[in-house]
Order: sequence, then structure tokens, then C-alpha cells
Amino acid sequence: MEILLSPLSTAWLEQLEVFIDDWFFVLALGFLVFELIRYRIFRELSWTLIGDTLTNYVTLALFIGITVLVLGAFYVAAFYYVWQFAIFDIEANWLTVLICIVLADLVYYWEHRFLHRVNVGWATHSVHHSSPFFNISVAYRFGPMDSFWPVLFHLPLVLLGFNPIVVLFAEVIVQVYQTALHTEAVRKLPRPVEAVMNTPSHHRVHHGSNAEYLDKNYAGIFIVWDRMFGTFAEEKERVTYGLVHPINSVNPVVAFLHGFYRLGRDVWQMPGLANKVGVLLNPPGWQPKDKSETPSK
Repeated sequence: MEILLSPLSTAWLEQLEVFIDDWFFVLALGFLVFELIRYRIFRELSWTLIGDTLTNYVTLALFIGITVLVLGAFYVAAFYYVWQFAIFDIEANWLTVLICIVLADLVYYWEHRFLHRVNVGWATHSVHHSSPFFNISVAYRFGPMDSFWPVLFHLPLVLLGFNPIVVLFAEVIVQVYQTALHTEAVRKLPRPVEAVMNTPSHHRVHHGSNAEYLDKNYAGIFIVWDRMFGTFAEEKERVTYGLVHPINSVNPVVAFLHGFYRLGRDVWQMPGLANKVGVLLNPPGWQPKDKSETPSK
């Protein structure tokens, strides 16, 4: 207990955050080689899959470019500005870090649910779901605004009193855990694990375009959030990956921008200002009351 309550250097925690993020990326590349060999053994390796894998890393590069040039500074500045008005002064130690990770995971659930159920969020997050494959490279398939929305959702943790570095560290842990879930090589884990933790099986469901899998399993680390809030689905039927309306392209520019193109087109074609705003703020497939709602993922 003494170790849990010992004060932590936030500078050291920041270095640990970078170390974990960078080295996990290296490990992920190594695991991707294993997955490609596995595809070859099962005769599932194709030029389309290889092209899609390369597209995943190009979108990552574009995402990093936008984050570094524009959104990174906004992210850090917003956190430190809000921290001035923190309700509590929460000391950085391993206990508070663990608590922050659990809270960040809960925040991630609602952020993730928002990105699926509000068109302006889906425009960027749909990039991640547009691959018709499921391997660890898909975890690095990012949209243009994917570093914007987490700021807004995690600011309450800073306002509560968690040091911004602690919150950023917690976000990295949730994200790294999520990354590891993107694989077909791991089938179902023991039942107690599947009951509490998010697993590759649960996350495969999340990436499915099957009707029964749409908008399910938003969890980051703990699948209990989906069980609590009524969005859980078990993997039963074989998963069909990708969007309801596929992009049918391995062009990284198409993959990166298709969501905003589709959103812009839908807003432009929708008559009336109120309805145009409705397209932005409602779920994919939304139509005014006099029109039927159809899935558009």
C-alpha cells in the first residue's frame, strides 16, 4: 500500500508514457508480420489486404501530421488551462493513476459511443471502421479529427483534479490495450476474462457491419461498461468487417477523407437549415420525420 501511495514524478510518468507507446508500436509491427504469415498459411493473403495494410499506416502518418501541426498544441493547452480551475488537488501516485485509468476507460466508452452515434463524430471515426480486414494494422487506421474529440471528453478528469500528465498516461494505456485487440489470431478467452475484460472477440463484434453487431461493444479495457449500459453483443455469427456501405478502395486519401465527404454530401443534399443541422447531430442514417431512417454506416 505504501508503494501505491508514494508520490510519482510526472516527468518520469511522461517518459514512461512515451516508452510504452513507442515500444508497443514496434511490438505491433512484429505481430503484424506474424499475422501476415498466418494469412498466407490460410491462403487469405491478397494484394488487396496488403494495400489495405499500407493504407492503415498512411492514415496514421496523416493523423500524426495533423496532430503535430494543429491539434497537439490545442490538446495540451486545453488540459493545462482547465487544470487551473481543478476542483481537487489530486496527488500523482500509483493509486490515483490506477483510478484515473478506470475513469479514463469509462470516459472512452462514452466518447466512443458518441463517435458512432453522432454524425459529426462518425465522419472521422468511420475511417477506423472502413477496412474490410481485421488485424493489428487496422488499430493504426485514424481519421483527420481523431485527436480532437478525446480532448473534450477527458477534460472533466483534469477539472476533477488529476494532473494532465496522469490523464494523458491513462489515455495511452487505454489506447494501447485497445490496439492489442485488433486480431483474428486470438479466439475466445476464458469465460471470466470475457465477462469483465474487452477481448479480441468482443472487439471483432465492434468492427462488424452485421446488423446484430452494429453499435455494440464500445469498451476500451473493461467490457463491463457495455454490459451496464446495454450495448453488449457476443461474437456468434462470423463477423463481416467494414462499413454497411463500403468504400471499396485502398487509396489512403479516399480512406482518410471519405467520412467527411459523405457527411458534406448528406448535409448539402438535405433541404432546410434545421435538417442540415440534424444531419450533423444525429446518428448515421438519420432522416427527417417524414422520411424513413436507414443504416448508413
